[in-house]
Amino acid sequence: MMTAVDATQDEPPRVYQTRYGERTFSYHLCYLPEHKKATIRVHVHPNGMVQVDAPESAPLPEIKAAVQRRARWILKHLDDIEERNRYVQPRAWVSGESMLYLGRRYVLKVIDDPSQRKVTCKLIGGQLRVQGKELSTERIQKAIRQWYRDRAVDVFQRRLMMMVETLPWTKTVPDWRMIDMQTQWGSCSPEGAVLLNPHLIKANTRAIDYVLLHELCHLVEHNHSPRFYALLDRFMPEWRSVKERLDGQAEVIMVGVEKQLFGS
Repeated sequence: MMTAVDATQDEPPRVYQTRYGERTFSYHLCYLPEHKKATIRVHVHPNGMVQVDAPESAPLPEIKAAVQRRARWILKHLDDIEERNRYVQPRAWVSGESMLYLGRRYVLKVIDDPSQRKVTCKLIGGQLRVQGKELSTERIQKAIRQWYRDRAVDVFQRRLMMMVETLPWTKTVPDWRMIDMQTQWGSCSPEGAVLLNPHLIKANTRAIDYVLLHELCHLVEHNHSPRFYALLDRFMPEWRSVKERLDGQAEVIMVGVEKQLFGS
């Protein structure tokens, strides 16, 4: 399974269907900038969305045939996602629940304090403490959501500044902002604006650095050409193992019991 860290597309994806045996599934087709070695790639995202990336010049029948050849593989991943989500329980937002931050798990501690009107959220030792008066589920969620976003702004900015200093094609930190994404860790627009998923703050710093490097490489190679991957190899030789581990945690970080944390 893969979670895309991809360049944004100007054109919205087109949706098609494929039949395999008695089953049918839909997929989103995204055309990528042309490159002589570009190939048709299939991704199954943690939320069950199937995405097919193809060169702009690829004929539609060729794309459909490629999807058909991967149909069995796609359906297996969709079945795995359904099986995992079957046992996912929604958060109760009570003391004792596990909270991820920078790759480590912390215990949620909810403290009802009648003397404290404003709800606060702080990381103290091994606990993420939410404290205040009349702590409804909504108020607890809001406080934690804001805490994550505040931490993400600080960590992402600092890691970006450190990385920019190591790359020969960057002089300053590019414009960036956070946006909730269910299928991507980050993206980079053709104009060079970087978007980052706030859920990424739950991953370890090496995974965060990988996503940042991926997007910064798109400033010079706005595609997934061999030149793009050569840049990744040069500045993070172990990026494949980092990506594999990050994508393997996608359900927990982006979809699992915490899936409503950054919801709209």
